[in-house]
Amino acid sequence: MDFIRGRALGSLGEFVDCHINLQNDVNDLSKKVADLKRRRNDKVAELLTVDDLEKQVKEEVQGWLEDATRVIDEMPDIEGQVQNVSNLSRGNLGRRVRRKIQDVREIYDRGSFPEGLVIERPQTIGIILPTEKMVGEVDVKEKIWGYLRSHEVGMIGVCGIGGVGKTTVMKHIHNELLDEATGFKKVLWVTVSHPLNVSRLQGDIASAMNKSLPDYGGELNRASKLMEVMKTIKYTLILDDVWDKFTLQRVGIPEPTVENGCKIVITSRSVDVCNYLRCQIVKMPPLSEQNSLNLFLDKVGEDVLQIPNLEEILKHMVAECAGLPLAIVVIAGSMRGVEDIFEWRNALRELRQCVVDTEKDSEDEIFNRLKFSYDRLQNSSIQNCFLYCSLYPEDWVIGKEDLIENWICEGLVEKLGSRSEMHDRGHVILNRLLNNCLLEKAHKFEGEGVKMHDVVRDMALRIKSTGPSRFMVKAGMKMTKVPDEDEWSEDLEKVSLMKNEISYIPIHMSPKCLKLSTLTLEGNHELRQIPECFFANMPLLKFLDLSYTGIEALPNSICSLKYLTALILRGCESLERMPSLSKLKALKKLDLDGAGLCVAPEGIEMLENLEYFDLSCPNLMVLPGGKISKLVRLQCLRTFSIEIRGGEEVAGLKMLEYFEGRFNGPKEFSSFVTEWNHFGTRSRNYLIDVAPEPLHADEEGYIWKFYDDPIKRVTLYKCEIGEDDVLVLPDDLWDLSIRDCNTVADISIFLKNLTQLQTCALDGCQGIECVVSLSSSSSTSLTVMNSLVELSLEYLHSLRDVVKVEKTILSLAPTISPQIFSNLRWLTVVGCPKLNKLFPCELLRGQGLQNLEVINVLSCNEMEEIIGWEEEEEEEGNQTTTTTRFTLPKLRALCLDYLPELKRICPDRGVMVCDSLNSIVISQCETVKRIPFCLGRDGCPFSLPAVKYISIFNPKEWWESVEWENPDNKNVLVHFLQNHS
Repeated sequence: MDFIRGRALGSLGEFVDCHINLQNDVNDLSKKVADLKRRRNDKVAELLTVDDLEKQVKEEVQGWLEDATRVIDEMPDIEGQVQNVSNLSRGNLGRRVRRKIQDVREIYDRGSFPEGLVIERPQTIGIILPTEKMVGEVDVKEKIWGYLRSHEVGMIGVCGIGGVGKTTVMKHIHNELLDEATGFKKVLWVTVSHPLNVSRLQGDIASAMNKSLPDYGGELNRASKLMEVMKTIKYTLILDDVWDKFTLQRVGIPEPTVENGCKIVITSRSVDVCNYLRCQIVKMPPLSEQNSLNLFLDKVGEDVLQIPNLEEILKHMVAECAGLPLAIVVIAGSMRGVEDIFEWRNALRELRQCVVDTEKDSEDEIFNRLKFSYDRLQNSSIQNCFLYCSLYPEDWVIGKEDLIENWICEGLVEKLGSRSEMHDRGHVILNRLLNNCLLEKAHKFEGEGVKMHDVVRDMALRIKSTGPSRFMVKAGMKMTKVPDEDEWSEDLEKVSLMKNEISYIPIHMSPKCLKLSTLTLEGNHELRQIPECFFANMPLLKFLDLSYTGIEALPNSICSLKYLTALILRGCESLERMPSLSKLKALKKLDLDGAGLCVAPEGIEMLENLEYFDLSCPNLMVLPGGKISKLVRLQCLRTFSIEIRGGEEVAGLKMLEYFEGRFNGPKEFSSFVTEWNHFGTRSRNYLIDVAPEPLHADEEGYIWKFYDDPIKRVTLYKCEIGEDDVLVLPDDLWDLSIRDCNTVADISIFLKNLTQLQTCALDGCQGIECVVSLSSSSSTSLTVMNSLVELSLEYLHSLRDVVKVEKTILSLAPTISPQIFSNLRWLTVVGCPKLNKLFPCELLRGQGLQNLEVINVLSCNEMEEIIGWEEEEEEEGNQTTTTTRFTLPKLRALCLDYLPELKRICPDRGVMVCDSLNSIVISQCETVKRIPFCLGRDGCPFSLPAVKYISIFNPKEWWESVEWENPDNKNVLVHFLQNHS
């Protein structure tokens, strides 16, 4: 449980207070973040006036700006979480919000900077780079060090084919240069893009020196500015992965001389490039036989040595790797888990076929060996999924789930019964590629990701550079315009121009790409328009990604793409107009999340093959009826806070797996659910609001995806529901929240047939007087209450009873009590001023509440008893001399906060046996005179109690005077007491 895990973060009293005041704290946080944003913007505006390369932003200012931006950017996510947080997680979220308030306050206070924002640039040497373990590169490393120490060598070129270990050895040398007393003022590491982009290289070198270059004046002006800065310091500059020839003067790099003592080291696959730059060449040799074997065993697992007769085959396979570390790692990965000697022998034969007639020291030497692992995938679908990863920029971390979703859209994952099943299959493929070392694990802010080693990516691009279906990939290259039309050849299958700075496509450009199936322009934020003729000669286009571009309208020619299956327009905030989509009959995915549309696209009702439809447009308020009834193959429909009209149409979508939307009121919603229940509770997930207005119109809120845990949630907000109104809920509902529905008096109307309901939250419903009434006619509600795991009752000003036992049922209470709350684990009651007692004794005298773990009761002004007799039995109970034992075997935490009238926790002759209780908070409950707990294993008064934390907010005198059922417990527990009086 989140609560039990959360206790370690602080006191239970704090936890409960955070639970209660979450919304107030969020409002406070929002105001403080707004103030911080204004202060940050003022500082940024001030920094923009600084135009001096010898000045730099103070480190504390830079850190402050990063911290400020971080908390500002986190605010929408926090507000979205608050709108959708479950009561189980509310306290933990409240803690995070309070910590964030303190964080924002501290950041704001740090932001005055009376002594200014900039200083003269200090001489920092460099930053430590992450490295991998070196295997056998000791000799070449010493040779490079020799040249670095020599006064006669200024330019060093480390050469070798891809995957031989050039970057690895230079990263180690770079880090050692930081520690060596070499006299260098700067040690700079810059990875050079391919093809060479001089402007980007200039910027990267300046950035590595904690400096910036002007955007104006062009390449020559930037070179002059860079030269001016670099010639004043002694530096070592390492340029990694250089492919193209260039002159130092063109970039603005001073020539290393004996006088200035500077050094430049480049790593390159090309000896010609090194010679052109007049480098002292150091060739990177392959690993020795023994080092190769050690690395292979490290990656494949040394347990392979237990396979009979494998040793000789293993040696031959390692030999075929030619001492290339990357080839060894990838090939070993492809053999991991193989135990059959025949499969090893066959793999050796295939590897030898791959490398036959391969020229030594050529790119083929590494590519052919890597291709062996690609060929061993032995599944064209998995191979195509691998090749698809090369469409992303070099060294780009690809989100796992986004990648799998694209595979599905591209038809690379076999068609299965549901989209969830296809995502599962996608994970199987992804794990296969990771296990074969063709992909590497990485991390994104949003979660787990993967990336390709640059040489592996080169191999993939090489595979798709020839043949009848080629890729053209120019992703992440800072391009400002699309490739010239003559580069768009007829044999292109996929084109990736994502993550560039393209702002313009020539108005008459119409590439003739008759086989093109995929085009992605994602992330070109400045791209505003696409020419009408641009798609005219792409008749087979299936996948078009224009997400996060600045396009304002789609050209009408898009309607002619009759084979288009995926149109991705996520994050196109400027998109206001779309042509009718009625002709796109093949379309399976339409993603408009975050688009600027004010009206739903025309023709969507004609997209009969659509499987995924995200219409979460913040400016779109209503989805009219008649739009989606024909979308019979729809698996995912997400409309965010848009009002759905014609809910019966949604209900009739028999293949729908996930639905998110809003209905204006109970009538429309009930019509939808009546129809939806008719089709049974097939595997489906949903997040539905029933409200006259959006609950979180400005935030993205909760977004369920196919890889998340299942969710079945309905929220009723400000609904007018009378006694005679009929409200129908989904039969498989798990999570029900009723908020500010003041006409609701009897929640039993919500409970009929809800046998799977796990969480119920009632908040601000002023008409509710009783949650459960035990009577001879209450079997339906009892069945539902039996399934509940969490119950939250907050600000119910008319609530008088959580459970009311009628006279006619008193004698049957021990029999009936197990039927209600038998699975309840968490109970929260907040701000219910008319509630006199929490539970009747009858509920615990049987077997009710036996799984209850947490009780939170707060701010109930008239609460007198936690467990009490019904009025009819109170006199009889008070007269008895027999001790009544109330057993709550799993109760872990009890919090009683601001119950000024609380007299008893249970009746005077009652004892509460709570063997698992480990946290007690009592705050502002000064009228309680007796603690009735019998603590410890099996209730034994002499065993060590389970309680490890007691927090008392009552006066110290109260603790000293309060009577305990077992005084020994009090004596032991005093060591855990945290008194806050």
